[in-house]
Amino acid sequence: MRAAALRWPLPFETSMACAACLASAQAAQADSFLDAAGPVAAAQVSHLRLILILMAIVVVPVFAATPWLVRRYRYGRARGDYRPEWKFSLLFEVLAWGVPFLVVIVLGTILWERTHQLDPYLPVAEAKAPPVVIDVIGYDWKWLFIYPEQGVASVGEMAFPADRPVKLNLTSDTVMQSLLIPRLGSQIYAMKGMRTQLNLAADGPGRFEGRNTQYNGKGFSAQSFTAVAMRPGDFESWVAQARAQGLPFDEKARAALEHKGTKLDLRHALGMPDGTVVHFAAAPTALFDKIAGMKETGE
Repeated sequence: MRAAALRWPLPFETSMACAACLASAQAAQADSFLDAAGPVAAAQVSHLRLILILMAIVVVPVFAATPWLVRRYRYGRARGDYRPEWKFSLLFEVLAWGVPFLVVIVLGTILWERTHQLDPYLPVAEAKAPPVVIDVIGYDWKWLFIYPEQGVASVGEMAFPADRPVKLNLTSDTVMQSLLIPRLGSQIYAMKGMRTQLNLAADGPGRFEGRNTQYNGKGFSAQSFTAVAMRPGDFESWVAQARAQGLPFDEKARAALEHKGTKLDLRHALGMPDGTVVHFAAAPTALFDKIAGMKETGE
């Protein structure tokens, strides 16, 4: 009786565990480039699928033939041909070496072509409007987004109009970091004294999680941001709100940014409530050039 009582919840627990795993997998896919929301991520998904198909030409026959070979040439098999003089098969050599050789040639050609097509420094292909330029500075453990054309800046939120691509200029004021917005595609490193670039675009309005994928200390897991693709009118309103209600970018703000801490720590240092986005009414345009080593400020 006791054994039976212990046995009955297992199917339920198993089904719940499977459901939890499935939900976790779906959530992970919804925040990955596999659920593409832009042309760059879509091109990466297409590239991955093509590579998997080509690799399957070699991998699938190997896994399919292994059980057959094990059974056919097992020890103790009653029937079988005995060929002590056998030493060469042209068909076997062609299949064993020719097919992988052709696959490698095709993979190398595709990789070379797609590497140039998906160069993060190149503008987004078939873009119908000029890009929005955003200067990005990585701190411990937060991102500062500077809009030199609009004259504003923000922390933790990267807004842009959905009908225009985005050109990101990146650098770091601390250790090496790595910016990634999975659903928009690509990833690029940011290093102090250097400038890197990343060109992205969104298919339409939406909110996409971005993060730092290069470990840089205890606040690494909290160094995320939200990329928000807006309708053009909403983006203009966002810029106007930042100009009207944003904080001044003074020495206090700069010191708070340079201090090691998360977005939450920055809000507390600036006297802002939790859950709000830090906006600056004036963009420190010279700051990016100084950190990236592109301009001497005399300070």
